[in-house]
Amino acid sequence: MPKEIPGFYYDAAKNRYFPLRGPIPGSSSSSATRPRKQHIKRPTQAARRTSIKLLKSRELNGSQIAFGKKRCHFVEEYRKKHASQPTVWKYQETASMGDIALDHMQVFVQTSEGQTESDILVTGSSNGCMSLFEVGKVGEHFNDSVKFIPECVWPGDHIPAYGEAPSHLWKLFSLQFASRISCIKFPGKHFPRPTGDASRFRDVLITTLGSGPVGGCVRTLNLKEPFDFSQPPATWQMVKDVVSLDCTIWTADCNPNPIQAVIGTNRGAAVVDLERRAISWVCRSSSDILAQQLDQSGNVVLCGLRNGAIVTVDVRQKQERCAATVVTQKVPFPPGHHHTSSEQLLKLKGNIYPSCTMYMPSSICCLISLQMHDQYFLASSMDGSINLYDHRMIKRGPVQSYEGHVNSHHALQLEVDKSESFLLGGGEDCKIRLWSLKSGEMLFEEKIPNEVPSTVCWQSTERFAKIKPDQYKSFVPELQNGLGAWCGSREGIYYMSWP
Repeated sequence: MPKEIPGFYYDAAKNRYFPLRGPIPGSSSSSATRPRKQHIKRPTQAARRTSIKLLKSRELNGSQIAFGKKRCHFVEEYRKKHASQPTVWKYQETASMGDIALDHMQVFVQTSEGQTESDILVTGSSNGCMSLFEVGKVGEHFNDSVKFIPECVWPGDHIPAYGEAPSHLWKLFSLQFASRISCIKFPGKHFPRPTGDASRFRDVLITTLGSGPVGGCVRTLNLKEPFDFSQPPATWQMVKDVVSLDCTIWTADCNPNPIQAVIGTNRGAAVVDLERRAISWVCRSSSDILAQQLDQSGNVVLCGLRNGAIVTVDVRQKQERCAATVVTQKVPFPPGHHHTSSEQLLKLKGNIYPSCTMYMPSSICCLISLQMHDQYFLASSMDGSINLYDHRMIKRGPVQSYEGHVNSHHALQLEVDKSESFLLGGGEDCKIRLWSLKSGEMLFEEKIPNEVPSTVCWQSTERFAKIKPDQYKSFVPELQNGLGAWCGSREGIYYMSWP
């Protein structure tokens, strides 16, 4: 009698062993005889097959590959295919914590094992609450910290497409302000310094909108000193009031010089000296400034107005010390807007570049200057338009448009990743969308939250620098570390990750 071998059976006629994992030769293949395990088709399988195809093409053709009916760069296509299949996680019990502002950065923390670097998420809500979260495991050692656990909500089977769950969020503290938070910005975020350089840890800029008799306020949150997890922080000592105004502060941006910031109000634009706590107006406008973006030099700021105009303002000189340029122009109002004859003229006073003034169909809600291509900037308006412009060809209109965005009145934010390859944003239809910045192709579009994802920010990372075509071989291992982005809505805080 042949010896029994686990996992095999002996066929006397053939005088050999066969594995039990497959059907026995000559037996029925009916599912009733041997039920088959149901195979769940994963959303990322198509992306993986495409990635394998791209890798094979790269081995045969080098960095310039034939994909479909066109020739393209391997790294670009590799990243686009993976970006189209994210995994999305929702942090439980974080409703109304980050629906107005989000920013992600690194700070120093002091633990029992010494000083280390840790990720921090700063959020602002419509109820005026600012919260500080630690992303990782260090926050569990902080006194009175509250843990928030991520749950996979996309893909649809709620099974992670790949990898492990993101780190827990540990809320270190919250502060309640008198009015709604309008902006949270981290100075120097787009001008990275070497890892471990303490000078890159700076104060966080926080502005509040103002309500009723209480005007808007500019504050800073001190993150220069390491957090000591052995004792609770003196939270209000970490927050410094810079200036208070008798007007509404809609937006703000940080100068590469960490002691300066610009703010956009219902009266115009102003430069704020964060150390001297002084303010100087650089532009007076009859239309509210809802969006702002400084250029790389910090000398010029783009201002997006409620009536759809985008003006360019020089912030290097104080208005009262120079011959101000008074600009009066006709402004096209969006359809259905009721206005009087006196409102048909946009009155601007300040260091304006009139030849650079342009218009979009509706109120401006977001402006983004590109860092690698400093002549380009993105602008979005409240009618759903998203356009890429070139400062050198303003009069010719946009050089690229991004279709599919849905908006009618929300101040929805957009963000570009560190490598300036992808554009991320949420729509009024509660869908999260991801575009290729270069081609304008929509890579991802899904309704995940049931509330409008009004805020987004990419995780702060210096892994992805500007990559030259001949550097793709060293860049591919970095791609495997993945991207990451945060989204905030009234329903909660979400995290998106890619392979």
